[in-house]
Amino acid sequence: MGQSMSCGVRPEHHGIFASVQCGDVVTVRRVMATDPSLLNQATPYDRHSVLHVAAASGQIEILSLLLERFTNPDTLNRHKQTPLMLAAMYGRISCVKKLADVGANVLMFDSVNRRTCLHYAAYYGHADCVQAILSAAQSSPVAVHWGFARFVNIRDDKGATPLHLAARQRRPECVNVLLDSGSLVCASTSLYGSPGSTPLHLAARSGSIDCVRKLLAWGADRLQRDASGRIPYVVAMKHRHGACGALLNPSSAEPLVWPSPLKFISELNEEAKLLLEQALMDANREREKTILKGTAFSLPSPSYSDTASDDNMSEMSDSEMCCICFEQACTIEVKDCGHQMCAQCTLALCCHNKPNPTTSTVTPPVCPFCRSVISRLVIAQNNNNNDKSKSQDEVVDREAGDVSSSKLRKHRKSMNLGEESSSFMGLSSIGSFGKITGRGSGRIAADNELMDKPIL
Repeated sequence: MGQSMSCGVRPEHHGIFASVQCGDVVTVRRVMATDPSLLNQATPYDRHSVLHVAAASGQIEILSLLLERFTNPDTLNRHKQTPLMLAAMYGRISCVKKLADVGANVLMFDSVNRRTCLHYAAYYGHADCVQAILSAAQSSPVAVHWGFARFVNIRDDKGATPLHLAARQRRPECVNVLLDSGSLVCASTSLYGSPGSTPLHLAARSGSIDCVRKLLAWGADRLQRDASGRIPYVVAMKHRHGACGALLNPSSAEPLVWPSPLKFISELNEEAKLLLEQALMDANREREKTILKGTAFSLPSPSYSDTASDDNMSEMSDSEMCCICFEQACTIEVKDCGHQMCAQCTLALCCHNKPNPTTSTVTPPVCPFCRSVISRLVIAQNNNNNDKSKSQDEVVDREAGDVSSSKLRKHRKSMNLGEESSSFMGLSSIGSFGKITGRGSGRIAADNELMDKPIL
């Protein structure tokens, strides 16, 4: 009994349960060989099975042994929680993946708040578990018969989606994964929080500026009202979250929104996507600094200096410079035409064509150099950086050319603006990207009471 208590097992959790929680593989093997009926026991209070205890404790080796013995990985405890739900609750990613591999059902609801394993992972902030569950849902019958988009936006008994829970609990990493997987950014709750709350209302209530920032970047509406007629700004100020309130104030500058055309590009290289997302977040941070300047919520200055930036700029060759802004290195390449731009200009290009508000269709962006439709973006390959076989003469010539590199860039800029002005029409104000409002709509709900993890 002393060993059981030291492992955090309640007094009634004795014998096989203590061995499972403590990772005593030898004892579990012996029980499986000599008296397998003990594996069918359940804890007296909450009726946890040995599978529940192994999953919640993260004992992957024991869990694998038990799954060979049990034919049903979805055994239920007193609250109709599955081992997968407990693994997601405690962030046991290896157990989540193992249970998903053996076919554990991701579409099961508990009897406490009618929540799924995805709700649990999002509520407790385990982004890796959220991603694993979503990956399992994509390759399971859920995606075929129930619909993956419907699963991502699944509601509990108070109408809360996983995105609502993640926003309310200050889980920006989970918010990002869910938004990237198709969560509705402007969905409303029924009873969770204040009725009619969106994820932005709940992020404003919790004071999570990171969640507010991500939701705004995905098109969350600052003017959407809850059932009491309050916009997120009012909610933030009521709970004294001044920094969030400054960003949510309708009178402040509109945030940049992850452009809808990029959501529909058939093949958006993951590395290119990360670059574009970073460009958008950097631009929004500049906007935030302007909004918060002179207030108690001012953001810290960037760690790099303008001098260092100028030094880096002077080291770039003309072939690496973006021919639209002449300020950044080319980092994005358009397939299949091969033309290159910086991430900021690519973002501005895709923001330039706004969707028709009466339909959900979006005009695809086109390459400003050849006018071909952009269907794929990848990381730009700069041969000048990767070529390790340059001769000494070439290096000397390049160094000599650096002396007048700024003059060459200015000359090239004037030539390009004169000859190609029609190609870049509407892109001259790169610093102020056009806003795309590809917002999802829907009714969804959430709840305020905290879910206590069961004591094993």
